[in-house]
Formats: sequence, C-alpha cells, structure tokens
Amino acid sequence: MNRTKRRIFTTAIKLFAQNGYESTGIEEITAVAGVAKGSLYYHFETKEELFDLLLEEGRKLLYNSIEIKFRSCNNALDKLKAIIMIQIKSLIKYEDFVTVLINNTLGDNTRSKKSQKALDEYMGKIQEVIQEGIDEGIFYDGDTEGIAFGIFGVNFSSLLYRLKKNRNVTAEEIYKSYIEIVIRGLTKASN
Repeated sequence: MNRTKRRIFTTAIKLFAQNGYESTGIEEITAVAGVAKGSLYYHFETKEELFDLLLEEGRKLLYNSIEIKFRSCNNALDKLKAIIMIQIKSLIKYEDFVTVLINNTLGDNTRSKKSQKALDEYMGKIQEVIQEGIDEGIFYDGDTEGIAFGIFGVNFSSLLYRLKKNRNVTAEEIYKSYIEIVIRGLTKASN
C-alpha cells in the first residue's frame, strides 16, 4: 500500500473509531488525511471499500500472528495461551480497529454482517483450539463457542479497563491478571 493510500486508510480507521462509520464523511477523511478528494477516490471507490479493507487488513494481521506463534506451540494449552496474549496485544495496538469492528457488529446492514462474519471466523479459531484441548484430554468438555466468546469478552473487558483506569498498563500485566483463572477453569490438571 503506497503512502497516500495508507494515510487515507489510517485516517479513516481513526475517524470511524472516534465518530462512527455513519457520522464520518469523505470530506472529513480527506481533510484530516491532508489529501484531495480525487486522491481518495483514486484509491477507494467508496467509503464501504475503506471499511472492507479495514476488515481484511485486521484479519490478516491477527491470523498471521496466530499462525506464526502456533509453530512453536506443543499442544492446545500452549495455543490458547498464545491466542490470549496475541489478542490482548492486538486489542492494545489496534484499538481503533477493534472499536470499529465491535461498533459495527450490531445491526442487520451489510457492514454489520461483514463485521459479524469476521468476528465469528475469529471465534471459530478459538473454538478449534478449545476443541483440540478437549480432544487431547487437557481441557474439560464444554460449549466451545461459549468458552471462545467468554475468552474474547474477558480480553475486551481488560482493554476497557485499561482505557478507563491506566493507559500505561502492559499486555503482560493484563495477561497475568487473569490467565491463571482462565487456565485453571479449563484444564483438567495443573499445567
């Protein structure tokens, strides 16, 4: 992605997160990005195309991180710990992306359905790891979907806490604050 396209893209994410997708106009994006309207339309035909790229880029970043980390994991427990840490780091580093995604999951419009699909695909990754742990005999049998959403919810709540209380808390501090509880609740033996 060239610099102008990247500038438009990152500006749009920030504005979508601050003001909401519907309330952010093309004129505002171009003004804040410092580019002409024609430059935006050269790179993106519509505002919806910007949103689609946001989902795709976020998906790639997250899935690439997971794939790389999984190469050094020996079992489902290691994979779950890796996913939790990656998710925390992603929530912190890509806060605007997460805000846009979550804000657009409710509703029945095309954008909401795309956001719901992206979130469901990610939850599916977590469910696979949980099922793998159940199959390996490491985790208690349970509702993998409920567990996956619970893990995501705890991580997301940690981000909200961070934003409200102390913006300087690290991913490692958030991770340590609840990983043992999550692992203790899922595993059959102390790992």
